[in-house]
Amino acid sequence: MEQFPKKEIETLWAPWRVEYFEKEPRDMEFLTAAARSSNDAESLVITRRKTAFLMMNRYPYAVGHLMAVPYRKTADLASLGENEIIELWNLVVHGQELLRRATRAQGFNIGLNLGECAGAGVTDHLHIHIVPRWKGDTNFMPVLAGTKTISEGLRALYDKLMDAQVKMENERVR
Repeated sequence: MEQFPKKEIETLWAPWRVEYFEKEPRDMEFLTAAARSSNDAESLVITRRKTAFLMMNRYPYAVGHLMAVPYRKTADLASLGENEIIELWNLVVHGQELLRRATRAQGFNIGLNLGECAGAGVTDHLHIHIVPRWKGDTNFMPVLAGTKTISEGLRALYDKLMDAQVKMENERVR
């Protein structure tokens, strides 16, 4: 039986995390920049529609964390038009299906954090979070070490999501 706490420190290698701390401080305008970008891969944009787009979160809670974002910068749900609301929720449904195919997600946390006191990291540009979950995916790291582990790099997952999207589009054409 192993001793707790351990006498030796184990190393958890995650060299791809350099993507995050090389970009410090966080770009709080990354949603607006992604909305305006012509380079979807660089901006981690998966799908664009007329009034909204689907992108990967640069600062994910879990691997595969996506966001449906209106192009129009607003913090107020009531300011969105009916077409924007419909398109945002259609992108949520699309994002769920992409994550089921690309990551075999078994469940999802979906929602909005509106306002700083509600946990919004970006308070002036609302977005809907789509966070995939798997049975048994919670762990002790945040509790004991104040650390979360993200098991896959953004670029590798971006490629998987784009492949899943192409397959979905090809299936619809048949």
